[in-house]
Amino acid sequence: MDRNYHVFSDGRLERSDDTLRLVTDAGDKSYVPIENAEAFFLHGQIDFNTRLMSFLNQRTVALHVFGWEDYYAGSVMPKRGQTSGRTVVEQVRAYEDTAHRRRLAAAIVSASIHNMRTNVVYYNNRDRELETEIADLDAASARVDQTRPIDELMGVEATARKAYYRSFNRILPDEFRLERREYNPPPNEINSLISFGNALVYANCVTAIRATALDPAISYLHEPGERRYSLSLDLADLFKPVLADRVLFRLINRNQITPSDFDTELGSCLLNEGGRKTYTKAFEETLERTVDHPKLNRKVSYQYLLRLEAYKLKKHLLTGEEYEPFERWW
Repeated sequence: MDRNYHVFSDGRLERSDDTLRLVTDAGDKSYVPIENAEAFFLHGQIDFNTRLMSFLNQRTVALHVFGWEDYYAGSVMPKRGQTSGRTVVEQVRAYEDTAHRRRLAAAIVSASIHNMRTNVVYYNNRDRELETEIADLDAASARVDQTRPIDELMGVEATARKAYYRSFNRILPDEFRLERREYNPPPNEINSLISFGNALVYANCVTAIRATALDPAISYLHEPGERRYSLSLDLADLFKPVLADRVLFRLINRNQITPSDFDTELGSCLLNEGGRKTYTKAFEETLERTVDHPKLNRKVSYQYLLRLEAYKLKKHLLTGEEYEPFERWW
């Protein structure tokens, strides 16, 4: 099974024969396995050169860079696993066809709300009293319409997400209250955790899309723009409740992440290195977890579900088979 590796130390990442070597600023050396690697996530101040990039390209391994305040800064992507001019042409045609784009965007919003609602129902059944939030999510879901303009569908999704985030204050202890969603920079612990988890989901979606012939910059719900992979934003909306948020709930409610895992300075609040390690460990364990897939009739990992989502969209664009976005079924 392919997996991700996270590097938190400052130093230099370099090729050493047929593996990778991390040399820290203190001169310590450690070897990082390259076999079965899906991607590397660099959280520290890491130097690397073209020799390393060429090596990763040969092994089709992605490199995701997190910069100042641990924001996702960008990716060094390997050559495409597949190339297909026809796929990109059909992807653009679907974007330019207003009715087609709206159908895809509406399907993504509907599934995203479903996955948020699944989390809320789970905790409502554990005496959190979230009936109001469930009703608000149901009302938002009822407003999803394939004929709505994209900006209205974005508005419906934003309304649903506000109701969803309100539920956090009943799911989590008082020291992690979420008054409102804020970032750039996050002002408190809960906003910091949400941002960090969302960035990990986004980066993993970048990797999944790159394994197909889809262009990650051509999207349907989010508007394509400069300097971002907007199709990854579309797919990430489906998986943030299942991956980032469930990890967040579990770690906080089990007291595995506490306010001591954050540093606050200059109006921002960020996970410290210990907190990032705790979160990423739980996140990667979740990616490797398997579930019984009802259509494939076999167990698949959460990480495979990300790649499967990209392939489902590609198949829809090429064959016209209905695209049914990921909805949590278990």
